[in-house]
Amino acid sequence: MKQAVRGTDCSTIEKGSLHRAGESTSPGMWSWAFFDWGSNSYATIVLTFVFATYFSQMVAGDEVTGAALWATTLGITGILVGIGGPLLGAIVDQTGRRKPWIAGFSLVCILATASLWLVKPSVEYVILALLLVSIGEIGMEYAGVFYNAMLPRLANSERMGRWSGWGWSMGYLGGLMALVAALTVITHGEQWFGLDEQTAEPVRATFFLAAAWFALFSLPMFLFTPDQPGTGKAVGRAVRDGIRQLGQSIRQAREYSYIVRFLIARLLYIDGLATVFIFGGVYAAGTFGMSPREVLVFGIVVNITAGFGAACFAWIDDWFGSKKTILLSLSGLIITGSVIVLTESVILFWVSALVLGIFVGPVQAASRTYMGRVAPEALRNQMFGLYALSGKVAFFCPLFVGAVTYLADSQRAGMSVALFFFAAGFAVLLKVPEASDIQQVNDPGKSV
Repeated sequence: MKQAVRGTDCSTIEKGSLHRAGESTSPGMWSWAFFDWGSNSYATIVLTFVFATYFSQMVAGDEVTGAALWATTLGITGILVGIGGPLLGAIVDQTGRRKPWIAGFSLVCILATASLWLVKPSVEYVILALLLVSIGEIGMEYAGVFYNAMLPRLANSERMGRWSGWGWSMGYLGGLMALVAALTVITHGEQWFGLDEQTAEPVRATFFLAAAWFALFSLPMFLFTPDQPGTGKAVGRAVRDGIRQLGQSIRQAREYSYIVRFLIARLLYIDGLATVFIFGGVYAAGTFGMSPREVLVFGIVVNITAGFGAACFAWIDDWFGSKKTILLSLSGLIITGSVIVLTESVILFWVSALVLGIFVGPVQAASRTYMGRVAPEALRNQMFGLYALSGKVAFFCPLFVGAVTYLADSQRAGMSVALFFFAAGFAVLLKVPEASDIQQVNDPGKSV
């Protein structure tokens, strides 16, 4: 008889439920992956390349001030996401269905993104810009909690790494196509659409593009991917039971020590990776003098290598394990990131950034796979809420980068902080067991 994992509001969870067979067909899985395709338009156009650069250069007044404000705002937003994610996850564990929550929070992100059109190139719009980005980020991250939690039910353990990696690869490909469309709008916006370059309308129009892209390409997931059945619980009871479940899980955290260690490691290396995303375009513009158009081209080619890496490493995840995949990717990020911070050569910067992109996707995809493989089924949304917490309490590194950038008056000094977070995450992850070894947790005489 299978051992049971304790520590839930159910009496037991069969160990075998951690690796249940997938329940979705390939059309359902590809539709699920298309949400990555659609939502990545927000990450690439708003957070990383277009709006981030536009804000620092044309709204905030100068790159250093813009970088500091950008980092501080996203750091504070990360705190809000981190606090609410586990609680919302625990509540949804009680209600069952995930797609209504994904739809609601996605809509929040889409509306906030479209509203960025209102941000004109003037310091008068700084507060509006940061407020809308904060709202969009909260919506995107909360939608991601429940989207990620769908994976273990849709794909079995033996193929979960592949689907997680392919989903991330779809995201990068979708981001690439969105950036190509944005580059077209910026380049030909005045000629083709009558947009006024004096008020940055070609750039601002790309925020409408990002919102529409997200809305359109997320539809297949809502239409064709099966959702988990609802439990029939009333909202009030689900809230009470969710709060009680979260409190019980916190009290019994020692029974999930392997998850706690993994989340601490992820907090550190995703903090560093989030910094690379947030400041990638800003760093390229400020340190190497790239224009918004050049930053877009830079984003496109980096997305190509990132998508390639996510797709190829998907098999490595299934064959050799999520932990080894993450460690290998972190090593690549540390080496290439060091070159990027130190070099003054534009050519070497480009080459190193393209190689760095190969390791970006696998870190994220393999992390999602690891959590999907080890999270107890009855606590899955809550665990992915904690997973989001470990990614969006990713505010330490951006805050440090903002402070170091301001104090040293150097973007190079600020970006170097991310390397220390990669190294710290690597060190903690060494003490985390492989997902395949977690079955030993409840066996007498064995430990992880």
